[in-house]
Amino acid sequence: MNQTRPIQVQGKPLGGGTLPVIITPLVGKTLAVILDEVAAIVPKKPDLLEWRIDFFEAIGDVKVVVDAALAIRKASGGIPVLLTRRNVSEGGMPIPIAEPAVVAMYAAACQARCVEMIDYELSNAPEDLKLLREVSAANGIALIMSYHNFQLTPDAEMLDSKFAAAERLGADVAKVAVMPTNEQDVLTLLAATDRARQALKIPLISMSMGGIGSLSRIMGWVYGSAATFAVGKSSSAPGQIAIEDLRAVLATVRRAVTGG
Repeated sequence: MNQTRPIQVQGKPLGGGTLPVIITPLVGKTLAVILDEVAAIVPKKPDLLEWRIDFFEAIGDVKVVVDAALAIRKASGGIPVLLTRRNVSEGGMPIPIAEPAVVAMYAAACQARCVEMIDYELSNAPEDLKLLREVSAANGIALIMSYHNFQLTPDAEMLDSKFAAAERLGADVAKVAVMPTNEQDVLTLLAATDRARQALKIPLISMSMGGIGSLSRIMGWVYGSAATFAVGKSSSAPGQIAIEDLRAVLATVRRAVTGG
């Protein structure tokens, strides 16, 4: 089996190198609700918390964002934090600020070093991708460049191009998440992940969403996806599995695949 590359955070493999690492979302509208989520999730020991800041009511206030991120990290018990504003066109929530303010918020978070990773979509303006690559790298923050399609699964050529674009633009991790319309689409996504693993040098995250795609959340690591998303308290995308259930299934799959 070809090697699935682990995600690196501050020079160390996330989750101690165990594959796949488990990411759980935080989707509260206020800091109080988010901290309640953190308190419920931390005992379940995910490898990474994804703060979906497009749900956060105070996204437009940079100081509040930085302070909230620091509070999340303090409450996380050492679990790293990924900051994500998901674009509406790729499944995110509407927000009250324009893209320049989003970029400024990300840049401020990187400069404050209040999170360990950020996620920014490949569909954004090249100059914004370049700026966030520069500011995240300067502050030791890992950058995921991502592509999401909640309508369908593009063809193999398109999927290949999205993975490759992330590496070409300097991402630390390439992420592709797509919606299957049939069982074959799940295989198309897994095959694209395997090709990217062989062709690229950076870690990958991929998933086929929805009920049909849930298999990819369990088996994707076999094909090159270094991470999977699970429900800690609230879901952020269709097809996410409860962390307790996912961890139990992953343990069985790991034993079967690796013999360990």
